[in-house]
Amino acid sequence: MKVVGVIPARYSSVRLEGKPLADIGGKPMIQHVYERAGRSKLLSDLLVATDDERIHEAVLGFGGQSRMTAREHPSGTDRIAEVAETLEAEVVVNIQGDEPFISPKVIDQLVQPFTVDPELEMSTLARVIEDEAALGDPNVVKVVFDHRGRAMYFSRSLIPHPRRADEHRAYEHIGLYGYRKSFLVEYARMPPSPLERTEALEQLRALENGRTIRVVVTEHHHGLSVDTEGDLERAREFFREQE
Repeated sequence: MKVVGVIPARYSSVRLEGKPLADIGGKPMIQHVYERAGRSKLLSDLLVATDDERIHEAVLGFGGQSRMTAREHPSGTDRIAEVAETLEAEVVVNIQGDEPFISPKVIDQLVQPFTVDPELEMSTLARVIEDEAALGDPNVVKVVFDHRGRAMYFSRSLIPHPRRADEHRAYEHIGLYGYRKSFLVEYARMPPSPLERTEALEQLRALENGRTIRVVVTEHHHGLSVDTEGDLERAREFFREQE
């Protein structure tokens, strides 16, 4: 089974302009993501999908693969879908370009269900929420799933509600996705759904269209993504500590 990882990267960002090229320990952030993702045991190939020549040239400069895409894509999923149509792959993995310390183990965990379930269309990740403050934070997306690991709902609100606190456990959704290529192309063409617009969560589009998302619980995710200058400074400090 050929599995291709695609890292969507755009230069324009309201909160942190040009963040894929932000320096962390002497390397652009996109290079950190690329090199770590490249250690995955289940990826057959890896490339960056970008609409910006500066990012494209930077990736080629450190020896990576890059594809130019249209500028007008509303999301990373649409950018990946454009590239996916040209790929000889059975599974496509959406790897976030703003997680410079991503563990290759989580990518393998994301892909693994496709190796045993030929009918699986989409997978994603979750982890147990241990920080009390995160429970009420709308920027921390929660997910609930059934006993077979199939997503039931994603929300910015706390789900499930802790009516019985002694039995309560909540899971944070981690925004990496694996797609069967044929489904990804179809999914990107679906119009935004009502719950997706309400919660501003793209993955709800799949559920509202009656499709299944497999949720894999992981313990390997560090949760350090870069969206602001403050996040970037924390990433640089984390890198110095690791060194």
